[in-house]
Amino acid sequence: MAGTDSTAKKTEAPALGAPAIILVKPQLGENIGMCARAMLNCAVTDLRLVAPRDGWPNPSAAAAASGATQLLDNAKVYATTQEAVADLTFVLATTARGRGMVKDILDPHAAAKEIHKHNSAGPNNANTEQKCGILFGCERAGLDNDDIALANAILSIPLNPGFTSLNLAQAVLLVCFSWLSAGNPFQPAAAPETPVTNEQQNDAPASQAEIETLLKHLESQLEQNNFFRSAEQKPTLLRNIRNFFFRAGPTRQDVRTLHGIFKCLTGNRDWK
Repeated sequence: MAGTDSTAKKTEAPALGAPAIILVKPQLGENIGMCARAMLNCAVTDLRLVAPRDGWPNPSAAAAASGATQLLDNAKVYATTQEAVADLTFVLATTARGRGMVKDILDPHAAAKEIHKHNSAGPNNANTEQKCGILFGCERAGLDNDDIALANAILSIPLNPGFTSLNLAQAVLLVCFSWLSAGNPFQPAAAPETPVTNEQQNDAPASQAEIETLLKHLESQLEQNNFFRSAEQKPTLLRNIRNFFFRAGPTRQDVRTLHGIFKCLTGNRDWK
């Protein structure tokens, strides 16, 4: 839709609580540019790219961004999805199929409310490092099961069952607009700078990186104790374990408690 108000002050500052948009293995630079345009329409500015097929930066992306070039300039590039979500505390994976995984399935409106609720969950939330993100798969095949296993819940867009096809930028725009419509203002009032207590920090959701560290130690101990009966079985079991932890959404204190439990059970004093 054309018709941007040229008299309005242009801003590329992110709205408070805006989710990160993570494009996993995007193929066409044009699609990345159109996604950046859709994001900026909704004041969403944290663009993350996982292994873009044609490398980065991509001149075709800038041509399609229609002025949203600062998002492209500031886009972060990662080798793996796991690295791209490491600092996030709540992740949604967009897919039209449940893939047989036991996760909550949310439509865009419910997902937007969940993001808003997550960012507002604790006292002094502006002083705690809580960040949500939404995964989008590549144009050809979408997200694979290992990517979806990293998510806390699935975001599915209910469309005409006889024709559910969306291009990548359309999906990003629909999801970002749903988030924007959930009550997040463009220029929110600054939260008061009040100190965060240790108890509040403990109640904050654990980051993906904190959970991954726990899972790496758990995997090591399971390997040492012959839990995996075969090499073929191991990836599926690890995916099921990862699904369990990310679906549960543990707090930082939960992760520390589990570290202590595993250390006690294994007698491994090097477990941190």
